[in-house]
Amino acid sequence: MDFRPLHDRVVVKRIDADEKTAGGIIIPDTAKEKPSQGEVVAVGPGGRDEAGKLIPIDIEVGDRVLFGKWSGTEVRIEGRDLLIMKESDILGVLTDEIPKKKAA
Repeated sequence: MDFRPLHDRVVVKRIDADEKTAGGIIIPDTAKEKPSQGEVVAVGPGGRDEAGKLIPIDIEVGDRVLFGKWSGTEVRIEGRDLLIMKESDILGVLTDEIPKKKAA
């Protein structure tokens, strides 16, 4: 079964948090916080403005994103735990690029 989100909704799979601290202490499942980053699995076509014109979504499938702690609705589709959220709930896209510092 495939799932296609409607309008400006995005389907995100959470990226699991680290199971150890920097000092090597293992964190039990009950003490872990839910991670607030994930990978985009599916995107809708976009929202519509007041005139009915389609406004495409800036996010693409495969993007790693940051979202708010309580964002989205948790669902289970084909045994996978996913989040469905609006594009506006996403805070930003993670990139591998490191910004260069300006020379003084």
